[in-house]
Amino acid sequence: MTRADLPEVEHEVLADAWPAFRLFEAMSTQWRVGMGGAIGLDYSAIPPTASMLGMKRKEITEAFHDLRVMEAEALLIMSESK
Repeated sequence: MTRADLPEVEHEVLADAWPAFRLFEAMSTQWRVGMGGAIGLDYSAIPPTASMLGMKRKEITEAFHDLRVMEAEALLIMSESK
């Protein structure tokens, strides 16, 4: 799946979810991949990635649940495209 496979649609991100969205987007190259495709994000990359975004430890903790929801949805979408 490439960016060209995605329709050009704008989506609104709620203010409360914005930090998690920024982190998820910045983690876009940090997927762990097995023989069947992506299996999840590399969680060890979260702290340094969040730090580069200027996020504090408390903000990372608050964003983690939303990040996992986005990860699960992305995995579902990726599995459907197989």
